[in-house]
Amino acid sequence: MVTQLEQVFAADKQSILNAEAQRVFGELIQLDQYVGDVYSISYESALVQIHDNHRMRVGGIPSLSFLIATRVDPNKPIDYKLEDSSIVLLRVMDAAQLPNAAEAERIRVEVAQRVSGDPSIHWDDQEAMDGVTQNLLSFAGVKCRVIGTFFLEPGGNDEVGRPKLNLRFGSDLSNYYPNRGLKVYKPNGRALAHIVNYRDPERLHTHAEVTVNIGEVRYASTNREFQGVTEVPVSITPTDLLGQKTALFGMTRTGKSNTTKIILKAVFDLRYEPEPRKLRVGQLVFDANGEYANENTQDASAGRNAAAIKNLRDARSDADPADVVTYGITGHPNDPQRRLMLLNFYLEDNLQTGKQIIDQALAGDSVKFIRNFVQVTFKKPDDDDKGEVVRYKRRVLCYRALLKKAGLDAPASIKPDIKNLFGKPLRDAMVKSSGADSTGHAQAAALLESGNISWDQMAFICERLYDFMIDKKSGYSTFEQKYAAKKEKEFDDLDAAFGLDEEETDDDSGKGDSWADDDLKKILAMFHFPNGSRQIGKVTPQHTTRTAGDYAEDIYNELVEGKLVIIDQSSGDEEINRANASRLMEYIFRQNQDMFRKGQLPTDILIYVEEAHTILPPESEKDLSNIWVKTAKEGGKYHLGLVYATQEVSSIQRNIVKNTANFLIAHLNNTDETRELCKYYDFADFESSIRRAQDRGFLRVKTLSNLFVVPVQIKRFEV
Repeated sequence: MVTQLEQVFAADKQSILNAEAQRVFGELIQLDQYVGDVYSISYESALVQIHDNHRMRVGGIPSLSFLIATRVDPNKPIDYKLEDSSIVLLRVMDAAQLPNAAEAERIRVEVAQRVSGDPSIHWDDQEAMDGVTQNLLSFAGVKCRVIGTFFLEPGGNDEVGRPKLNLRFGSDLSNYYPNRGLKVYKPNGRALAHIVNYRDPERLHTHAEVTVNIGEVRYASTNREFQGVTEVPVSITPTDLLGQKTALFGMTRTGKSNTTKIILKAVFDLRYEPEPRKLRVGQLVFDANGEYANENTQDASAGRNAAAIKNLRDARSDADPADVVTYGITGHPNDPQRRLMLLNFYLEDNLQTGKQIIDQALAGDSVKFIRNFVQVTFKKPDDDDKGEVVRYKRRVLCYRALLKKAGLDAPASIKPDIKNLFGKPLRDAMVKSSGADSTGHAQAAALLESGNISWDQMAFICERLYDFMIDKKSGYSTFEQKYAAKKEKEFDDLDAAFGLDEEETDDDSGKGDSWADDDLKKILAMFHFPNGSRQIGKVTPQHTTRTAGDYAEDIYNELVEGKLVIIDQSSGDEEINRANASRLMEYIFRQNQDMFRKGQLPTDILIYVEEAHTILPPESEKDLSNIWVKTAKEGGKYHLGLVYATQEVSSIQRNIVKNTANFLIAHLNNTDETRELCKYYDFADFESSIRRAQDRGFLRVKTLSNLFVVPVQIKRFEV
């Protein structure tokens, strides 16, 4: 049984909620911004009747501007549970014909004909038209897109125990108003700021209370102050980027890099937030043009250089210089702290890593012997398997000789070691060769007999050895038949017959296998074709004899520590840059994947790719195993985010774009690109504007926690 006290409390609670609803809706509804009424509405669009007087008073109604339609009067108590207690968000799309449009047009034409020839009077002046007619002709219609509905729902209690209401947004209509009038207002100032900065609470990250201003609302290229929206700030939530894909599309010099720097700095500055909002996020930038790692004068203001992202390490008194690290293939005179991305390809521990770099550099080559070579790996066998150890050493020896032939200097500490790798039966067969290059075969055998050779001589041996193996008249096939037919005992007997000791034979003999395994043949084939070593020579700038570690491991460790790592690729070959970026991405992906599989929380890492078309797979690429496609499809669960910027939507593999949550779109100049963009979110509304408006920094922004596109004039980046 409900007591009188409970009834009083319930009444008080309802009064509090009604007042709260009045307050929240009052922040969005500005009665003095009235522009007209909805006279027709569907679930997708609405037709609004406006009047010239109201239009002028609110500063005009630009194309693509926001309007709100509602039956709520913020001056009266509001019961949030009633069906009319909501606000429909609209976007102006185009003009709409009123039912009397034909008659109105006839009158305009007739009056215009009467005043024709007199430049001092317009057809809508009082001297040309009576007041009643003029008023009727002042009505017009606009067609709007229905974006969604703002509504209220209970949100617990505030700090003193009073019930609260939370503003929510649904991307559709919860009601249909075929015969109900809706008043329409143009939100300006604070109301518009509430709308464009609304965040979906269910999509927010734990650090989502941190927002960063990126610019101001801008509806159109013609952006005039009297419209009342030029100083309305627009913010993003930096954590919307974490674990997500973010695209920046636009023509050159339309503000992509400036925007990237703003959001990069926003994520970087999370480390300076007070607890518990403080967050260190590792960020990796593939800097195609060197504008992040170096001061860039093309955007310089008068008298000073544009700030580089690397300068974030010195931007604050409490900044830690170690939080920003730069890498490059070559050094830079203005960046003495830069680390070089070089690897010693000859070292045992780096063999497979170096091979992966080469494989990436050869990825686009479809020639058969190159594709075969790419399949070779260097996995060290068990030490107890002596035969496989010998075969492995033989492959390594020939691979190192191939590196030397390709132009990669060998460390002084690593010499060719041919002991027990080329037995006397093989050498004798080469000496007795009757092939086309029998002299060369004999010379190679003599060098092997000497036992003390250089890397250049080893490369010569490999060339002659492959020629010996493929020449049907050389005698190699006879040697192979004898080699494969002999079992271990028979080889021992053969050794005894030749008077050989154990060290003069191949330790892998007696297994019935061919002398040369498939991987060795694939390596030797690279010596035979002149383009083989030439192609490998592409990676020469990434090799050094002065280091022992792998920079990929160093970079990953720095990202785990929450540092900003900038890789200056401006001095590198495009193919090498692509290969290098893919290898680094592969390493980062595998490390975070391993953490996930072990039940550990992976480290949040953001990867930025400038000039993405030079690194990411093209739209025509169908290989879903590509590391960038895998990152787009699976990276979220491994806490990997990707930010990519390029000029064309169609230049990026579709699976990457399809898995993109955040879009920032500048000017695109053709219908092919804008039509592709229309497939995503509500960018179809902006197709014409994106193609026509060429203003630098004028972007259309859709982020994860904001449920609709907002047109923004991006501010200029400053450190």
